[in-house]
Amino acid sequence: MNTLSYFHTGDGVRVAYRFDGDAGRPVLVLSNSIGTDLSMWDAQIPALTQHFRVLRYDTRGHGGSDVPAGAYSLDRLGRDVIEMLDALRIERAHFLGLSLGGMIGQWLGVHAPERIDRLILSNTSAYLGPAGQWSERIASVLQAPDMVDTAQMFLGNWFPAHMLEPEAPVVSAFRAMLLATQPQGLAGNYAAVRDMDMRRTNALIVAPTLVIAGEHDTVTAASHSEAIAATIAGAKLLTWPAVHLTNIEFGEAFDRAVVDFLLAR
Repeated sequence: MNTLSYFHTGDGVRVAYRFDGDAGRPVLVLSNSIGTDLSMWDAQIPALTQHFRVLRYDTRGHGGSDVPAGAYSLDRLGRDVIEMLDALRIERAHFLGLSLGGMIGQWLGVHAPERIDRLILSNTSAYLGPAGQWSERIASVLQAPDMVDTAQMFLGNWFPAHMLEPEAPVVSAFRAMLLATQPQGLAGNYAAVRDMDMRRTNALIVAPTLVIAGEHDTVTAASHSEAIAATIAGAKLLTWPAVHLTNIEFGEAFDRAVVDFLLAR
């Protein structure tokens, strides 16, 4: 299946998804970062589909998914995943999320352990307070005339300077994703991040967990990943000298680490 398909959540939101890989293989769900769509994982697909049936989706407010009004919650974002698995009749799956996707992964690990086999949390955080900064960002993005300045801010936080000047083709692809994101979609997900705090509840996660950190990540600092790994019993931590999108900067190593962890006995 190479085109987008859709399902409707319990609150009536249409969410886009796609499958890649052999239907007979274990399912691996990929969850995107804020400001991107499922194509942020394109580089990973050749390696991951050798072993898994990869299920990607656009988080509500992004890509081909609907952009409902108002604030979103992490609980709702997590339930979107559960309802997608239900709609597709998938009982259990591996889950890999980066940034916002990793926050959703933590929620799933805590609240739906029976649905998650192995969990990978990349460049993410259990808490990104204080809340006031997110309320300011919500107001700012909704008042801005366009997404140009917001896109520039994100790219500066996501990539090292050598990829920005001159702009690498992969950066241009992420710029296009950001510019295509509707302000309300970004604002709604900002609210979910604002209201999130899983610093204590992460101790309830029982799925085998790999945490991936970027040494130079200014969005979700490496110390945040270290805290997550210290809270989840038996979690493994990998750190690379990356900024925020480790799957882009260290693609081959990232793919290898993901496959090795998910196939480990």
